[in-house]
Amino acid sequence: MRKDLTNVVTRDYIKPVKKKTTIKYPRPVLQALELKEAVALPGIGLSIPVRAAKAKLSALLELVAGGQEVTITSDGVPKAVLAPVGTGRGRQVFSGMGDYLLRQPVHGGPSAEELIREDRDARGW
Repeated sequence: MRKDLTNVVTRDYIKPVKKKTTIKYPRPVLQALELKEAVALPGIGLSIPVRAAKAKLSALLELVAGGQEVTITSDGVPKAVLAPVGTGRGRQVFSGMGDYLLRQPVHGGPSAEELIREDRDARGW
């Protein structure tokens, strides 16, 4: 009583399936950045409208990474500046509120305790 075993999957079939192969895809050639909408404005530098900036964001980031500052405009009015990370404008160091508050014109006159004491005395407490 021999059974017909023609439809049995063996280990020999699994071995070629598990074989690892690497495929190298060709890298795309980087084309020159085309920003036809960009304009150099006096006093502002390189400027581009917001619609064109949205469409060409990758190209703008490449320019900014190269050290160029780009101003984004809306209706001809500058709205934002894209600048490289390292060239950010420095912030002022926080020195505390004490000196700031002491320079305010509010200071001077009676203290809170004196005002409360005067109010209590006026009411007869």
